[in-house]
Amino acid sequence: MTTAIALPELSAGTWTIDPTHSTVGFTVRHLVVSKVRGRFQAFTGAITVSEDGTPSVNAEIDVASITTDNEQRDGHLKTADFFEVEKYPTATFTSTSVKADGGDFVVTGDFTLHGVTKSIDLKLEFNGVNAGMGNGPVAGFEASTTINRKDFGISIDMPLEGGGAVVGDKIVLTLEIEAGLAA
Repeated sequence: MTTAIALPELSAGTWTIDPTHSTVGFTVRHLVVSKVRGRFQAFTGAITVSEDGTPSVNAEIDVASITTDNEQRDGHLKTADFFEVEKYPTATFTSTSVKADGGDFVVTGDFTLHGVTKSIDLKLEFNGVNAGMGNGPVAGFEASTTINRKDFGISIDMPLEGGGAVVGDKIVLTLEIEAGLAA
């Protein structure tokens, strides 16, 4: 069930995510002391706003499109040690509610990754609407959440001799989304 909450300026209709002007990224600890950043290059999705202003979100990520700008690491991430992309080629998100949180919003939804579905909360900042460049209005959003990879069955342990692990458990997902109102 989606809570009725209107985002200012966001008119009713389907707002399609523009992958050319959007990013689905992540950050994870590496060797305890640094972070590796990556992104998924192929994804689709839409924000649907009903006539009463109630928004809902659906998105799909092609997990095999992962890149960390390191071919060897990317290849390893696609194996059964991590994402197992041949068996679990997509990750999905379907919102279940949208709530105001001060000047921002919290979008709660079912996130499926590696064959496991969990409810997550995305902290969302609505950046507004622009008239666009001749193809209709566009809206901007930024969202983030932190998940534990082990909650989604990605449980590889690569302990370091002095303590800690090669790869951290917490993954910060960061979304920078531009969506256009479908005609």
